[in-house]
Amino acid sequence: MNLITTIFIITVALSSILAIVSFWLPQMNPDAEKLSPYECGFDPLGSARLPFSLRFFLVAILFLLFDLEIALLLPLPWGDQLHSPTGTFFWATTVLILLTLGLIYEWTQGGLEWAE
Repeated sequence: MNLITTIFIITVALSSILAIVSFWLPQMNPDAEKLSPYECGFDPLGSARLPFSLRFFLVAILFLLFDLEIALLLPLPWGDQLHSPTGTFFWATTVLILLTLGLIYEWTQGGLEWAE
């Protein structure tokens, strides 16, 4: 027999066996708790319009901003292969200074403080 034919027969047989076994096994009894969606620890049956702290949103935006800037710094080890390694160093230093200034600004404005 051909190898592809053998693999096809095994695949069809295994799929058929699994389908038949799934019908023979006892079905789970669904209840209201099992059918309710799980939403990261929040009560799914309550109001969907709960007050949400704006600080979580601010931290998420800051994370995305700083993570993007760090992603821009990842190819720097290969920067010495360019025509001007000093230019690469200059732009990397500029990005790092902007990143540090942004962090200092957020720190002084209290954007990273959780307790007031």
